[in-house]
Amino acid sequence: MVGNQLLDGNAEVVHLHGVNYSGTEFACIQGWGFFDGPSDDAMVQALTTWHINVVHIGLNEDCILDINGVDPDYAGANYMNAIVDFVNRLHAHGLYAEVSLMWAAPGSEQALDHPPILDADHAPAALQAIANAFADDPNTFFGLQSEPHDIGWACWQNGGSSCSVGYTALGMQGALDAIRSTGATNPVTASGIDWANNLSQWLSHEPLDPLAQLMAEAHVYGGNSCDTTSCFNTNYAPVAAQVPMVFGETGETYDASSCGTTNINTFFTWADAHGVGYEPWTWDTWGNCSSLISDFDGTPANAYGTFVRDYFQAHW
Repeated sequence: MVGNQLLDGNAEVVHLHGVNYSGTEFACIQGWGFFDGPSDDAMVQALTTWHINVVHIGLNEDCILDINGVDPDYAGANYMNAIVDFVNRLHAHGLYAEVSLMWAAPGSEQALDHPPILDADHAPAALQAIANAFADDPNTFFGLQSEPHDIGWACWQNGGSSCSVGYTALGMQGALDAIRSTGATNPVTASGIDWANNLSQWLSHEPLDPLAQLMAEAHVYGGNSCDTTSCFNTNYAPVAAQVPMVFGETGETYDASSCGTTNINTFFTWADAHGVGYEPWTWDTWGNCSSLISDFDGTPANAYGTFVRDYFQAHW
């Protein structure tokens, strides 16, 4: 990372254009698997036919740490080995990986959803486990927390007494410190507030990274508060001018209400003009308008999926 550009080992600029693969955040806690679909070589090969160069997966805190009653078959070393094996498979096909802490919860609560902010109980250990698993992997970067929400910027940055969420919170500075305490030098993303849609005070609350390898992440869907180029120019452009930035999730609509292409076209066009990467939601066969595919061979599910495939193939 130099300035606002992400660089590879040859000092060439990396443009992130990929997808999310949802499942690793919920299958394990629900007790039936690691992924919501295949994770084999054929699945990864299909990704490459779309010219995808990164896959974003979200992890579950309880499954990482084997706590709070998770089936041990899908937790601890079993869980992390499955994640590492999949990421290595991605790399073998020339893809990067973003590994984020997605579902988490304090104390004895099971991690069944996105928390408002990370918890100080378990998140440091979970982030350290992620960092240790990929510390020697220059082709994987980390997401501190997928979608902070219902908090302010001071809470986001500092956690602790700056928050009022009913538990002891871990802010983004503490989360980054947990990663760096392992010696891992990987780039790290910090998602903004309001379900990662708001970066308005990201720069003024930017966590301090001694390695200067911190990226900004926004999640952008049609129907979000910030879903227009006018908002992007105000809210995102100043951030993207300073640090590398990625739309860590994006899609036509946040609620799968449209399989159209108008919004995603706007988002990609603006991102390309500002050097911002994007990872559309999602490479899953759910049969709704969030799904990019209807089959893990890469068959597009709808107009939205077809647009993303065609755009990637034309531009990358």
